[in-house]
Amino acid sequence: MADQFVKEMLDAGVHFGHLTRKWNPNMAPYIFMERNGIHIIDLYKTQAKLQHAGEAIQKIAASGRKVLYVATKKQAKDIIEKNGSDVNMPYITERWPGGMLTNFVTIRKAIKKMQNIDRMKEDGSYETLSKRERLQIDRQRAKLDKQLGSIADMTRLPGALFIVDITKEHIAVKEAQKLGIPTFAIVDTNSDPTEVDFAIPANDDATKSIDIMVGKFTEYIREGLAERSAEKNKAKDAKLQKAAAKAEGSEEETSEEEA
Repeated sequence: MADQFVKEMLDAGVHFGHLTRKWNPNMAPYIFMERNGIHIIDLYKTQAKLQHAGEAIQKIAASGRKVLYVATKKQAKDIIEKNGSDVNMPYITERWPGGMLTNFVTIRKAIKKMQNIDRMKEDGSYETLSKRERLQIDRQRAKLDKQLGSIADMTRLPGALFIVDITKEHIAVKEAQKLGIPTFAIVDTNSDPTEVDFAIPANDDATKSIDIMVGKFTEYIREGLAERSAEKNKAKDAKLQKAAAKAEGSEEETSEEEA
């Protein structure tokens, strides 16, 4: 099964790194060889790192905390949006809003502004505005939705960040580091894996590579959510059984008194 996934990664081009002259020396442990001026990533090490990261993210998901997906590069946007939506996790695919984490209170205020506009449309107060005012509000709502719509339900800081291309998303990495939020990332040969807590060495430029790696990572989150759901159901059943036993005991006491 393990070798099968390595083959899938090979077919998806996960092993292709950057040009050797663009490499980061800290990626040396994950490089298998050099071919035609390009570094080739050791997929067995990729697999091991993915499993290690997956086990950690599974626990975070099982605890009920949110995982924020981050990728603003063109070839990753749709993949991140789909996977984030599939497991009901927030995601950022447009420009990273400065202070997104370190100034989260301000971000929440912007989201609240967006929600207030929606409320105006529902209660009819929107219709009392002039045409020009409505146009301005609609533009503001569209802008906010584009930037923050995907995180509108994120009421507190995420439990972790999952990033595609830490060189491009360096601001997100720095903010998470500052707040001590665990970082998981797909890291190519031109990036520094020591900047994140869980680095998964892989090609972060090719769509097929991003797709297979993000998809596999999301599977671990899905498993964590399933664990949480099972625990909740177990606790609910135990509570019902306890209530039923208590009710049964009360009935027996009433019968004895009547006798």
